[in-house]
Amino acid sequence: MLTIETVQKEARALQEEIVAWRRHIHQYPELGTETQETAAFVAKHLEEWGLSVRRGVGGHGVVAVLEGKKPGKTKAVRADMDALPVEEKTGLPFASKIQGRMHACGHDAHTAMALGAAKLLSRHRKELCGNVKFLFQPAEENVGGAKPMIDDGALENPKVDEIVGLHTGCIWPSEKVGEVFVSYGPMMASVDSINVTVKGYGGHGAMPHQAVDAVLIASHAVVALQSIISREISPTASCVITIGKIEGGTAPNVVAEEVRFSGTIRALRQEHREFLDMRIREILEGLVRGMRGDLEYSYIYGYPPVINDFGVTEEFVNVARQVVGVENVKEIPEPVLGAEDMAYFLNEVKGTFFFLSGCNPEKGQIYPHHNSKFDIDEDVLYVGTALLSAAVMS
Repeated sequence: MLTIETVQKEARALQEEIVAWRRHIHQYPELGTETQETAAFVAKHLEEWGLSVRRGVGGHGVVAVLEGKKPGKTKAVRADMDALPVEEKTGLPFASKIQGRMHACGHDAHTAMALGAAKLLSRHRKELCGNVKFLFQPAEENVGGAKPMIDDGALENPKVDEIVGLHTGCIWPSEKVGEVFVSYGPMMASVDSINVTVKGYGGHGAMPHQAVDAVLIASHAVVALQSIISREISPTASCVITIGKIEGGTAPNVVAEEVRFSGTIRALRQEHREFLDMRIREILEGLVRGMRGDLEYSYIYGYPPVINDFGVTEEFVNVARQVVGVENVKEIPEPVLGAEDMAYFLNEVKGTFFFLSGCNPEKGQIYPHHNSKFDIDEDVLYVGTALLSAAVMS
């Protein structure tokens, strides 16, 4: 009989296999949309376990369906497969074999844990009510592999009713390895960007009154944009405008004719990101033209915010407490202003995204995501498999 206790026991029995899968994927990291070898590795195992597998979804995505023998909902498990352009410095015996590439964000673990859930549940298809759909996606780190998969029908045939996904690593200083962190609403921010070109009129640095100084205008503009956060957004709302790059000018004694700057915009609510787009444009247009300059402005919408469904999250919390203990399931202390393209899936169907704490200081795992020494405690791998399995069987 498929119970929480069965899931815990069988997940633990799969630990060595899950570790082996994680280490294989870790040694052969692939970037962005080019995850063909990882996708082939995943698909091969899923087919061996009798799942109906579709390859090449939205590029190199993999969609697999496990059909239960009883009627019910279709629930989905999502895992990301791509790595980062980082030179690994962990010194691990299974470190990356590809120079300049590394699984520095835990996606190797996510994929391995989801594979574990697929193998575990495939043994119990006669007891499953409904279907379980597994979504393995490329390109979480950059261009966003979720949306192309959605556009290619990843959530259809059968139509997904609910979805669950996880992220491992370490986010908060107080967390302990194996703890589960959830949110009943906004969990991660949207990630948008702006590109701005301020055009003035060049001239001699000793006679600025004969020119229009693009450096001066751009400097005022960068400072003015921060007033949106401090004076036009509620102090209880989390939004960020960071101008991370600025360039212009040709010489110390020349009034610059053109300055370009760009930045990242983060928000936890869709209405806030739309407001920021409008107000950034209005402030720049008024300020730049008021100082006799010209403006080119673009706002690029990236990943939307990750917003969990309350009901699905509540259901997940109930099963997670049974898997890891009530004391180890916690609500996040605050949303994270990093971004995740799991948001695209959550925009389409109800679901929840949770953190599984995976860093153990006693084992030297103290480095943050995207660090060249990032690593996780592999003892949490079977826990992730158990949590994903329990979430979709409930």
